[in-house]
Amino acid sequence: MKKLTYLLLAFVGIMTLLSCDDSETYAEQKDRERAAIMSYLTQTGAEVINEAKFFMQDSMTDISRNQFVYLSSSGVYMQIIRKGSGEKLKDGEEAKVLCRFTERNLLLGADSILLTNDILYYSSTYDKMSVSNNSGTYTASFMTPSLMSSTYGAAVPAGWLAPLPYINLGRQSKEGIAKVRLIVPHTQGQAYASQSVYPCLYDISYQRGI
Repeated sequence: MKKLTYLLLAFVGIMTLLSCDDSETYAEQKDRERAAIMSYLTQTGAEVINEAKFFMQDSMTDISRNQFVYLSSSGVYMQIIRKGSGEKLKDGEEAKVLCRFTERNLLLGADSILLTNDILYYSSTYDKMSVSNNSGTYTASFMTPSLMSSTYGAAVPAGWLAPLPYINLGRQSKEGIAKVRLIVPHTQGQAYASQSVYPCLYDISYQRGI
């Protein structure tokens, strides 16, 4: 029942976007997306830092200052909450990664949950993806069954891969597993976001699977 509820929420959100004025140009849609991102950052008092400062901080964001680093190559805003235990994915390595996530549509507001597996109903299951690192280029696909794949298809949003150069993939430990908050523009998002031009806010944890 809860799964159906979240799928219905996603459908309602998507239909709301698709019902926008058909005469709106792509440039206008991008402006609307950008305004929604800026509104969220302003309303939450976020501090946006550039990559140079991020690297000076040992590739970490200061949670006490609600920092996000803007990744210029992708347009993703990233906040690393925990780097996690374990090690980074090595060059040439492939790994199974278990994710818990909450997805929100920023055009509909930061409280508009579209999908989540971070609830009791999914306590025994994760969204699992197979990830490869080839000379710093990360590719991935969801492994079924997956809430994301059943909703949007097997392709992993590129924005989900943006944190991988900076976080560790390990198992549960006292240090905790890696956790991030991401603002993902439509160009780096899932299929519906890409088609309808809307940004998503994600809270995601990453854990090495077997």
